[in-house]
Amino acid sequence: MLSFKPTDYDIRQRHQYIIGAVGPRPIAWASTVNAEGKVNLAPYSFFNAFGSNPATLVFSSNRRGRDNTTKDTLHNIEATHEVVINIVPYDLVYQMNICSTDFDAEVNEFTKAGVTELASDVVKPPRVKESPVQLECKVNEIIHVGEEGGAPNLFICEIVKMHICESVLDEHQQIDPQKLRLVARMGLNYYTKAFDEAVFEIDNPVTVQNLGFDQLPEHIVGSEFLTGNEIAHFAMETSFPTEEEMNGIASSYSMMSIAEKHNTAKTWLKQGNIREAFALLMK
Repeated sequence: MLSFKPTDYDIRQRHQYIIGAVGPRPIAWASTVNAEGKVNLAPYSFFNAFGSNPATLVFSSNRRGRDNTTKDTLHNIEATHEVVINIVPYDLVYQMNICSTDFDAEVNEFTKAGVTELASDVVKPPRVKESPVQLECKVNEIIHVGEEGGAPNLFICEIVKMHICESVLDEHQQIDPQKLRLVARMGLNYYTKAFDEAVFEIDNPVTVQNLGFDQLPEHIVGSEFLTGNEIAHFAMETSFPTEEEMNGIASSYSMMSIAEKHNTAKTWLKQGNIREAFALLMK
């Protein structure tokens, strides 16, 4: 294992290790205006949601590592304390990437990227009309963390109005990831898609305690055939299989060897048949 202090490497290599390891990261396509009303549009992947009451987003515009200069987004937010976070789907990823270029402050990145300015309802910066989710924000706090190249400038943003295209909602008015088609940033020049087969569900009941690994019998926890991730399916259950469940399985699979049982359970887990797999191994 490669072990080191961050300061053992220069800023560029340190940065690549961090963004390569911490990901995929959502992208904030941030639109701002300066004191004179000139528009800026820039993407940031040091970004996430941090709370819902108040509705809070945080993103960072870091000082440039190569020359320790700061970006227009920082200057504009310091002047106005407003920003719109436009969410980036796959259909806009290349247009978003154009805005990562360091254009002069006079350049309108909306024009460069071929996207449309849409007036906001509460804040001054315009929204990206083509973005399926647009979040108008007031910036309640700016936290400067350091004065050297690579140092972050954190924006604590409160959402004051949300705009969500109905085309990305399901029948319950919830956002459907397969319709939103998000992209996320990884290390180097890599991105990832957060839709199609990349999306999966984990049903973890948060109001009822899981069994946990410590409650599972040793022959399951110490299985030579199951991975820790596979065993975790059983540990996430809130109850052991009933006698009825186990007896129903035992009548058909009682003559199996240990290896056959565990490999059958592995197959059933892939098919989503967790209770059946659990009952098979408990009998």
